[in-house]
Amino acid sequence: MIPHRNRAWLLLLPAVAVMGLVAVLPLLTVLNYSFHDIFTLESRYWVGLEWYGEIVTSRRFWASLARSTLFSAIVLSIQLPLGIAVALLLRATRHPTLYLMALALPLVVPWNMIPSMWLTLVGPQGLLGPSLIAAGFDYRFTALHTWALIVAMDTWHWLGLVVILSYAGLSAIPRPYYQAAEIDGASRMAIFRHIELPRISGALAIVLLLRFVDSFMIYTEAFRINAGGPQGATTFLSLDLGEDINAYSYGSAAARAMTYFLIVITVVWAFVQFTRRRSS
Repeated sequence: MIPHRNRAWLLLLPAVAVMGLVAVLPLLTVLNYSFHDIFTLESRYWVGLEWYGEIVTSRRFWASLARSTLFSAIVLSIQLPLGIAVALLLRATRHPTLYLMALALPLVVPWNMIPSMWLTLVGPQGLLGPSLIAAGFDYRFTALHTWALIVAMDTWHWLGLVVILSYAGLSAIPRPYYQAAEIDGASRMAIFRHIELPRISGALAIVLLLRFVDSFMIYTEAFRINAGGPQGATTFLSLDLGEDINAYSYGSAAARAMTYFLIVITVVWAFVQFTRRRSS
């Protein structure tokens, strides 16, 4: 008999069942596949940790991991400060809701359409084509230009999320805080550092975590722009996984997927522990 005070936990059972069906069960299936060499679903041969050993000892894996980490670091260093700056500017406008709605539009564009839109936009006959040609843009898509295009595309897609959450945090700051700072003669930088930034740190933590996970496993944009090229310059972890899947090497693909999952979940765990220690 469940005590009356604990019966509320029964309300979580539907959510637990759904999570088990859509998350835990597929994860366990992939984990099982990662220990096999799979020719067909009926023909599987146990190989143990062989796939994992090949992955972590290959230069391909470490090079892709470095590219994915660098890409996440670049987009986070651009999108977070820029998003906060835009949110601060919107606080001073008369109709911020209109601007927030405009910034949110890229968030609803399907991922597979975004690379095509940007390739058309920056193409020789596109809206930005003449300006890029005048600036010396190389349409052979060198490594630098490919990286710049992917970073710009990702920033266009996700900047609205950073702005919206930052603006929500700023809007929740009580007016008396600003009045007290004004009385004390605090500078604009001091207000941001001691009032605004601490108040939006919770929202920024969520943004940081979401954007890291998403940017770390970027696939569609990088693949559609240059398929990981030129010469593997934009071959991220997810593109390596896609190559294994396309080659029907399901055992290796499953091991890669589990390795990437462990990397992401470790970073998330470390981030949660760090934020808890700071808040305590």
